[in-house]
Amino acid sequence: MTSSASQPSTAALAGNPLMDLSGLAPFDAIRPEHITPAITALMERAQKAVDKLEADQAADAPATWQSVVETLDEGTEGLSRAWSVVGHLNSVADTPELRAAYGENLPRVTEFWAGLGQNQALYERYKKLAASKAFQQQTPARKKLIENELRGFRLGGAELPEADKPRFAEIQEQQATQSKAFSDHVLDATNTYALIVRDEAELAGLPDDVKEAAREAARKAPAKEGEAPDDTPAWKFTLHFPSYFPVLQYADNRALRQTMYKAHVTRASELGPEYGQGQAEWDNTAIMLDLLRLRREEARLLGYANYGQVSLVPKMADTPEQVQTFLAELAERAHPYAERDLRELREFAAAKLGLAELEPWDIAYASEKLRQARYAFSENEVKQYFPEPKVLTGLFKVIETLFSVRIRPDSAPAWHPDVRFFRVESAAGTLLAQFYLDLYAREGKRGGAWMDDARTRYRRPGGQLQTPVAYLICNFTPPNGGKPSLFTHDEVITLFHECGHGLHHMLTQMEDLGVSGINGVEWDAVELPSQFMENFCWEWAVLEQMTAHAETGEPLPRALYDKMVAAKNFQGGLMTLRQVVLAATDMHLHTDYDPDGAQSVLALSRAVNDRMHVLPQPEVSRWINTFSHIFAGGYSAGYYSYKWAEVLSADAYAAFEDAATEDTLRPEVGERFLREILQMGGSRPAIESFRAFRGRDPSIEALLRHSGMSETAES
Repeated sequence: MTSSASQPSTAALAGNPLMDLSGLAPFDAIRPEHITPAITALMERAQKAVDKLEADQAADAPATWQSVVETLDEGTEGLSRAWSVVGHLNSVADTPELRAAYGENLPRVTEFWAGLGQNQALYERYKKLAASKAFQQQTPARKKLIENELRGFRLGGAELPEADKPRFAEIQEQQATQSKAFSDHVLDATNTYALIVRDEAELAGLPDDVKEAAREAARKAPAKEGEAPDDTPAWKFTLHFPSYFPVLQYADNRALRQTMYKAHVTRASELGPEYGQGQAEWDNTAIMLDLLRLRREEARLLGYANYGQVSLVPKMADTPEQVQTFLAELAERAHPYAERDLRELREFAAAKLGLAELEPWDIAYASEKLRQARYAFSENEVKQYFPEPKVLTGLFKVIETLFSVRIRPDSAPAWHPDVRFFRVESAAGTLLAQFYLDLYAREGKRGGAWMDDARTRYRRPGGQLQTPVAYLICNFTPPNGGKPSLFTHDEVITLFHECGHGLHHMLTQMEDLGVSGINGVEWDAVELPSQFMENFCWEWAVLEQMTAHAETGEPLPRALYDKMVAAKNFQGGLMTLRQVVLAATDMHLHTDYDPDGAQSVLALSRAVNDRMHVLPQPEVSRWINTFSHIFAGGYSAGYYSYKWAEVLSADAYAAFEDAATEDTLRPEVGERFLREILQMGGSRPAIESFRAFRGRDPSIEALLRHSGMSETAES
C-alpha cells in the first residue's frame, strides 16, 4: 500500500475521536480536521495486519481461523468503522470542509480495499484455510464466510495477471471518485433551488401544514448579501421531497406545478441551470458514461462479457437474461392494469378537471383528485391521524410483539439535535442492539431513506461481544409551530421499511463479521425483511393502535381505514411498470449498452420506457441523471432486487395471513421469522433461509394478490 499522506505524530492523534470507536462514535466531537490523521494512522494499522498475513504465507505457516480471519478482521475493523462514520457524516451533515476531507481520503481508502481484494498472498491464505482439515470442522456460518471471501478475492482481481492489477485498482478508485461526484451533484442541485412565492392565492389547494412549513422556511432563509431581511409574507419551496411533492399533488396552480416539476426532473443535467439549479458543472451526463465504461472494463478484465454478469455473481439471480425475463413477465402481468389506470385518469382529468391534455406535472394532482373522488378521502386527511409520537409507539409495539424485544430511549452524542437514540433489549433486559433515528429533511442531508450499519455484532477473539448499532435515516417534514410532525401513510410505510433493514442488522445472532446482520446476504434478498415489515402498515389491528388525530386524539376511523384498503392498489399497474422500467434500464445499461456508441444514456432510458410503460417519458425529464441507486448507491445491475425481494417478502408475509385470526401480529410466526431469517444473517444462502421459514420455494402469487393484479385480488 502506498499513501501520499504523511504519517501523523502521536501528538496529532491524541484525543482524535476517530481513533477509538470501540464504543459509540462521539459525533459531537468529530471535526473535518480529524479525518486525514485518523484515516492515515488506521490505514497503517490495517497494513500491519496485512503484512503479518503476507509473512505467514511466505513462511508457509499453517492457516487457521485465528491466524487468517481474526487477524485480518481485528486489523482492519478500526479503519472500516472510522471510514463508515466519515461516510455517514458526509451523507447527513454535509459541509464544504467535511466534503473536502472526505474527498481527499476517498481515493486512498478505495486504493487500500482494492489492494486487499487482489492481494495474492491473502488469497492464498484463504485458499489454504479452505483446503485444511480444520475447515471441515468449522460451523456452516464460518464455512460460508470463507467461501464468500474466496469469491470476493476472485471478483476483486486476485487472479488477474500482475500486469493488469494496477489498472484494476485504478478502476476501483475512479469509480469511487465518480460515484461521489454524482451524489454531490444531485445534492447540490437539490439544495440550491428555492422558489419563493409571495402571493398566497397562488398556493390554493395546498394543505395548511404544507403552507406553514413553507412559510417557516421563508422566515428562516438568510437575507441575500447586502440586503436587509424582508418581513413581507413569503413561502419558500425546495426540491426536498416533503416540500416539492405536495405542490405536485395538491396545488391548483398548474403553472406552479409545472415550475416545480421541471426543476425537479432536470436536476444534475444540462438543463439544470435553465430551471434555476445553478451550475452546469453539476451535469451528471458525462459521469454516467464514465462509470459505465469503467464497469465494463472491470468486467472484461475479470473475464465476463458485461458488468451485469459480475454484479449477479454474489446474488440469487443467475444471469442478466433471467432478470430481464422476470421483469418482462412482471411487466406483461401489470400492463393491462396500467392501461386501465391511465385511461381512467385521462377520462377523469378531462371530464372533472378541465385537463384535456394530461401533462407530466398534472399526473400526481389528477391522481390525488381521482383518489378523493373514488374513495372519498385524501392523503392529507389520512395524514392528520399519523403524528410522529403515536407512529413511533405503534411501530415499536409491532416489533416488540413479533420478536419479543423491548425498545427503550437511550442517549448518545449525535450529529444533529433532531437525532434520537434507542436501545433494543431482550425480554430479560439484556442489551441486544442500539440505533440512531434521524427522521427529518434538511439542507446538507442526502435525500431518500436508508439504513446503514454503525457497528456490527461481533465476538472478538478475547470473547467480548460487540453489540450492533444501526443508523435509520429518513427525510420527512420536521415539526412546525410547536406541533409534532405529521406523516403521510407512505412515509409510515417508509419508516417500517427502514426498520425492517435495521432489524435484519440488529437482531442477528451471528458473531463473525462477514456473515453478521446483512453482511453476506445476497443483494437481491436484502430487501426481504424491509418489504416484509411494510405489510403491517395495512393491518387494522396495527393502525388502530398507532393513530391519533392531530386535533382530537381520536384513532383512525374504521370507515376511513376501509377506504384506504380499498385504495391500496390504486394505480398499482402504473407504479409496477415504473419500477420495472427503472430495473430494466439499469440492467440494460450494464449488459448490452455501449457507452462509446451513438445512443445516449437518456435515449436508452427512453427506449426502455417506450417498450415497457404506458406513460411516455416526458421530453424535459432527465430523471436518469439523479438515479443515485445505480450510479452512487451500490445497486448497479441490481435495482431489480426491489421487485425480486418483493416476491419473497409478500410470500413470507402470507405465512402470517394463513392464520385463522384477522390479527397478523402472531408472535409464534414472528419467532420463526426471527429465527430463520433475521438471526441467521448471511450465514447461509437466502433461499435456504426462506425455505426454512416457509417450508417451500417462494411463489409470485402472493405479490400479485397484494398488488391487486390477480384474479383473487380482483374478486
